[in-house]
Amino acid sequence: MKQIGEILKEQNITLATPDPVARGGFTQVPNFILKNPKLSVGSKVAYAMFLSYAWHNDSCFPGQERLANDMGISRPRVTQLIAELERAGLVTIQRRGQGKTNLYTIHFHVPAKGKPSEVNRLTSGGKWANTRMSAG
Repeated sequence: MKQIGEILKEQNITLATPDPVARGGFTQVPNFILKNPKLSVGSKVAYAMFLSYAWHNDSCFPGQERLANDMGISRPRVTQLIAELERAGLVTIQRRGQGKTNLYTIHFHVPAKGKPSEVNRLTSGGKWANTRMSAG
């Protein structure tokens, strides 16, 4: 009997297209991120990359070096962009120690002044978690 991990790795759907765009997949970015004037363009792209990794790479989150390479920027710049997302409340970082990658929780919420909002989070493991927090 196969383990669930083996079953999930099997390819049971094949795209019958030579189109490299369709074969490479897509990542949806919420409009509240794209239209947020308080976020830099770089942090918006970093957020989109986080979504791409979380949705397309099972439960594995790449390190900042991989993110820097994929974005075509330096690792220190990636650190700055992630810090910007953290300050904006769009990601939470769990540091795991020397030599280990951080775990990121991606937050989906549109800030509303003075009202509690439902916060949906996609963890780096690709699982959804719901919490209640005050918007501010």
